[in-house]
Amino acid sequence: MSTYGQYCPVAKAMEVLDERWTMLIVRELLYGSEHFNELRRGVPKMSPALLSKRLQTLVRAGVVSRSRVAGRTRYTLTPRGHELKDIIDGLGAWGMRWIGDLGDEDLDPHLLMWDIHRKAPIEAWPTNRTTLAFRLSGVSPKVSSWWLVGDDGHADVCDSDPGYDITATISGSLRTLTQIWRGDVSWSRALIDGSVAIDGPSHVRRVVPAWIGQSNFAAVPRPAKRPTQSTASVM
Repeated sequence: MSTYGQYCPVAKAMEVLDERWTMLIVRELLYGSEHFNELRRGVPKMSPALLSKRLQTLVRAGVVSRSRVAGRTRYTLTPRGHELKDIIDGLGAWGMRWIGDLGDEDLDPHLLMWDIHRKAPIEAWPTNRTTLAFRLSGVSPKVSSWWLVGDDGHADVCDSDPGYDITATISGSLRTLTQIWRGDVSWSRALIDGSVAIDGPSHVRRVVPAWIGQSNFAAVPRPAKRPTQSTASVM
């Protein structure tokens, strides 16, 4: 592990935490991922080899605990790892408030659907199996179809047809659905302007936005937009 050569506790903390992907792995562990493949789904653009290396570093630093449960390797945060929650929440709120622009490289259907599946308020869904199909435009055909399945309080997300009856279908661009999830655009606005469509029985269409929900950071207040130059000059 490289060092900054400073006694400052900020520097000492960053010697552990500022390597690329490290804080995103901590984010995934805080959000409930415990197994290697679950972590990979939360950081889909990270190579398995690098993920393994970063986990080893976090274990050595005492941030993560590695154990074997029922023949599977399990990763969990230690007490010192859980202390990072406020930092993760603070970084997320700061990023939502001040870093608003999304480039095409920031849009990832794998991460979006994984995030939706673990944050959707499944407890508010019907108790019988409910399947929402997603049809994403603006992406490769092989990642354009997804299924979110809720059954007896448990959620799963599939990138191949699970064969269940479809309760409703949500169609829209990956960018628009990402913006809705982040809270940049409201469900009502997207439905009114047609950038998103929900197909299904009318009573289901009304509740689908509540079934899907939004990111934990969607409610973070954003700064007011500055007036344009022409508007400012008039004032």
